[in-house]
Amino acid sequence: MTEKVKEIIFKTNTNEDGNLIAIEQNKDIPFEIKRIFYIFGTKGDKIRGEHANARSEFVLISVAGSCKVRTHDGKNELFFDLDSPAKGLYLNKLVWKDMYEFSPDCVLLVVTNELYDPSEYILNYEKFLKDNS
Repeated sequence: MTEKVKEIIFKTNTNEDGNLIAIEQNKDIPFEIKRIFYIFGTKGDKIRGEHANARSEFVLISVAGSCKVRTHDGKNELFFDLDSPAKGLYLNKLVWKDMYEFSPDCVLLVVTNELYDPSEYILNYEKFLKDNS
């Protein structure tokens, strides 16, 4: 892991009724939450993401099913399995992300510190590497 990419393990509260995970901004999530969205119904052979963001930070959580994530911060390429709702993946700004190998039941929750702004998306991988290495 790097300064820009970190796994987060959320505290799971368990009793005879089941499990509960509470997530709070600026505590479990290292930023103020401005937007939440989720990805589901993705075919297993599809790749999602395929971009970096100039301002947005993210936490990815597979709340059901599983997927894999490839990240690149300009210097380090790392791979992660998101296979538990108790595990999150923090991505700082200027981190390339590819999500892939989605299980049929995968629901990938994405929490971010910015509202959607298409102008901050970096979509050219080669240019991203050149500008951030």
